[in-house]
Amino acid sequence: MDSLPLLHTNVIDCRACPRLVDWREEVAVTKRRAYREWEYWGKPVAGFGDPKARLLLVGMAPGAHGANRTGRIFSGDASGDFLYAALHRAGFANQPTSTHQDDGLILHDCYITAVARCVPPKNKPNAAEIAACRPFLQRELALLPNVQVVMPLGRIAFDGYVRALREMGHPNPRLDFAHGALHEIDNDLPSELPPGLTRILCAYHPSQQNTNTGRLTTAMMDTVLAQARGLL
Repeated sequence: MDSLPLLHTNVIDCRACPRLVDWREEVAVTKRRAYREWEYWGKPVAGFGDPKARLLLVGMAPGAHGANRTGRIFSGDASGDFLYAALHRAGFANQPTSTHQDDGLILHDCYITAVARCVPPKNKPNAAEIAACRPFLQRELALLPNVQVVMPLGRIAFDGYVRALREMGHPNPRLDFAHGALHEIDNDLPSELPPGLTRILCAYHPSQQNTNTGRLTTAMMDTVLAQARGLL
């Protein structure tokens, strides 16, 4: 029988994509000067959060010196600083910071995963690599029975998530991505899957490129998380 612990073990053990294996391990050896004393994780990064969550966040991939260093998704870099502070303000996290796996962070009613589990060169996983990771995401969706709202963070996560639904048998229509856009599509999923997987609330990715340029502001993130809270 499948389970989240088994899935996490399978994710961490994966070596399916040679380019990603080489890159994640190279980053773990060369390191960033600020983290030269760290022993980098250097492996695929599993999902994290409350297994009874009603809100599911879907990111793109681990950061080179964030999750690839700490071993926890959105932990240890600027994207995580922005996201977890917002989740704390919205009541989905017990603290506003996420620096390492043993820092005491707990998510409430929220689970975070990604369409790609290894850090990619230039922060860009290719289509084949996302496809290779998709079975992990699909297994995860089946193991989160209480999900009512799915929030893809960024266009790549959105496209990857919608594709995962299609491959699982959901004939979803062409959907547009925009921050704050809500898609409540027909729930034509297999009976063993949570019906909430077809309620999709889009958000921009909390990358430094987005947050430093004002494309994604603190107020915008707070608003979309409040929207998610209202849908639960």
